[in-house]
Order: sequence, then C-alpha cells, then structure tokens
Amino acid sequence: MLSLTAFIVAIGVLVVVHELGHYAMAVACGVKVLRFSVGFGPSLWTWTSPASGTQFTVAALPLGGYVKMLDERDGEVAADQLKYAFNEQSLWRRVAIVAAGPLANLGLAVVLYAALNWIGVEQPQAILSRPVEGSVFATAGFEGGERLTRMAFEDDDLQDVGSFDEVRWWLTRAALEQRDLLVEYVPPQGRAVRLTRVQIAGLEVDGNSPQLFQKIGILGPLTLPRIGEVMADGAAERAGLRAGDLVLRIDARPVVDASQLRVLIRAFTAAQAADHQIWEVRRNGQLQTLKVTPKLESEQGQRVGRIGAYIGAPPEMVLVRHGPIEGLIRAVGQTWEMSVLTVKMTVKMVLGEASLKNLSGPITIADYAGKSAAIGLTQYVSFLALISISLGILNLLPLPILDGGHLMYYLWEALTGKPVSDPWMERLQRVGLVVLLLLMSVAVFNDVARLMG
Repeated sequence: MLSLTAFIVAIGVLVVVHELGHYAMAVACGVKVLRFSVGFGPSLWTWTSPASGTQFTVAALPLGGYVKMLDERDGEVAADQLKYAFNEQSLWRRVAIVAAGPLANLGLAVVLYAALNWIGVEQPQAILSRPVEGSVFATAGFEGGERLTRMAFEDDDLQDVGSFDEVRWWLTRAALEQRDLLVEYVPPQGRAVRLTRVQIAGLEVDGNSPQLFQKIGILGPLTLPRIGEVMADGAAERAGLRAGDLVLRIDARPVVDASQLRVLIRAFTAAQAADHQIWEVRRNGQLQTLKVTPKLESEQGQRVGRIGAYIGAPPEMVLVRHGPIEGLIRAVGQTWEMSVLTVKMTVKMVLGEASLKNLSGPITIADYAGKSAAIGLTQYVSFLALISISLGILNLLPLPILDGGHLMYYLWEALTGKPVSDPWMERLQRVGLVVLLLLMSVAVFNDVARLMG
C-alpha cells in the first residue's frame, strides 16, 4: 500500500509540475489554454476558471497529463481568436512553450536538491568496507576501513568528499565515463593522508548495476563486525557470543567489516565441520577468545555456515549540510551531472553498449518509491528529484510524440524556413508512438523479470 501511495504521489507531483511548465509559458506567450488535465481517461474532478475559461481536470489514470491549447489543427478557430492560437505563434514562442515542460521537471530537481542541501541529510561516512577480492579497489591496495577525504578524475583538481553517497557517485561517473580516479584517504590505523590512483578506465560496465560495483569492489560503506541479537540455542549462543561483541579476528585473520565477517562464517565448510573457528572479540573493552562452530545449512544447493545471530552495526553517519548559496550551486551541479549521466546512459543503450535491461517501468519505480518513503522523507525527496530529472530528459529525447520530437520539428522549420507538412508529421507521430510503446513494453518486461528473479 505504501509503494502504491508513494508512487501515485510522485507521479502526480511530477506530472503537475511538467504540465504547469507548459501552461505557464503558454499563458505568458498569450496562448489560450482550453484544458489542463492531470491523468487520462474519465474525469474525476473538473473546474473551469471563470476568468480564462480554462478547464482544469483530474482524470482516473494518473500516468501522465496534457495541456490542450487553442490550435487550428484541432478545429476551426474564430478570426478574432487567431492571435491566441498556438499554431499562430512565432517559432521561438512555440519552442519556449514545448520546452517549458521538461525544463520545469529539471527545475523541480534543482529545488528539491537545494532543499535537501539546506536542511541537511544524514548520510553514511565515506569509510570503505572491505573490497571484493580481485576487484579494482582490492588491486589498488585497499583493505577496508579507509576514510576517503578527496577524489578527482585523473589530471583534475581533487574535490572534498563528504559522504559515502558522494563516493558512490564518483565511482558511477568514473565507470560510465571510462576514467581513472585519484583517491585521497586516511588508512584505518594511521593519520598520514595517502593518495593513490584507482584504474577504472577499461572496466567493462553495463550501467549502474550491482555487477558494476562488484567489479569495482566497493559494495557499501563500512559497517562494523558487531554481533546483534543472538538467537536462542544457536551456534553463537553455544559459543558464548553476546550482543554487542565486536569481532576483531577469526583464525588470526583480521576482520574489518560486517560483510567480511558474513563471508568468513558462510565459508565454514563441511571439511571443517568437526573443527571450529577461533574468534577474538572485544566485549566491554576486554578481549575475549571464543571457539565458534557455525552450523552448516543448505542454501540453493550449497552448504554454508550460519551462527544464529544478527551481524553488523549501522554505518557511522554524518550530517551533510550546505549554506544558501553553496546549497543552490550544488543543486544545479547535481541536476546537471545526473542529466548528463542519464543522456550518456541512453546513448549507450541506443548504440548497444549498454543493455536494455537498465530500463525500468512503473512497477520498479513504484517499488523504489515505496522503499524510499519507508526510509524517510529525505530519501523520498531525493527519489523525486531523480525521477523528475529522468522525466525531463526523457521528454527532451528527439522522439516524435514527445516534447523533444516537437522541438525536432521546430529545428527543421528553423533550418528550412517551413514547417513539417501534416502528412509527414502524422507518419512520424505514428512511428514515435510505436517506438514509445516498444520501450514501455521492454521496461514492463524488465520489471516482471526483476520480480520473478
């Protein structure tokens, strides 16, 4: 229920903002707006403005909306009303009206990001978990527990890193842009700052996926290998482990974070079943040495070890907040960078360099909406900003039937001095509709595949 509610609210906000962009620019350009509709299908609520005569409608299907303007292509227009018709406006006014919708979505993202920057957001500190063995970061010499202070693309100036979210953003951009990273960090047990080059250029990637970060080697921020709730009569309880114990070593091997601890427990094999692991833990400031024998259980045809206890403490958090000017500048930068990344990813899919599996449909979006809303308001607002950018960029694509397709028509008109003919426009609209339906089908198929997987 939460996912559905969060999804409807998100789509409603984004559609209203998008159509308000078209509406406000049309009014500013002196075009008469006949109808402003949020949603399609049967009308649920209608109100007509006595001043302008515009009919405002909320329809049953909230998956879009439209602004209907006075236009000779839709029917006969009285002579005294021609100056208010959309098709009678100058080329640049028509361009402004069409572009205003997507730009409104990008503007909304700037506002949302700025609000988050001003209010402040609790984010995990930029402390690395133990890298995946054989990964890029493991090869670069990282062992986990390093606190990252600054990052940059090679040959660029280093920039401060305030949280793990910023680290993840740097890694995503580096992978998609095929550029190496300079990483400045403080080792876990040291104070001297170090600088190293992480070779990401040349890494085969397919979008912003778990496989990408598996190859890079950084799956999340550091979470301490602390024991949580201990189950009754489990291996942990029998070994004497208690909630709050911090695991330092297993069989003399240092344990850096919770994910590494889970791997070591799961790796306890049948050959070791008659033996045990030697755990060194810190409890209330005192060192304890315990013999732990994980219980072997079947999981997807494999035997893995379990101890019957929750593992891992929440990551250390930091409040990331910026002043009015800096927060706004950062918001513009965030929106721009995410827009560029979205365009690059779209181009990669068109060229076949990235899989169409990266397309997401309404089911996945609804799922993410619900998950972000469940985490908190700041995460939901961040989700809204991201989806608003995606909607703005999608509508700017040069695909007939979208705003970008109409802008493509106007570009032709600017170059040739004459508009696209009605027969050609009708053909292109049909092609655009088919392409859009195919993309939607792929997106929905991906949604179902993710659910089934």
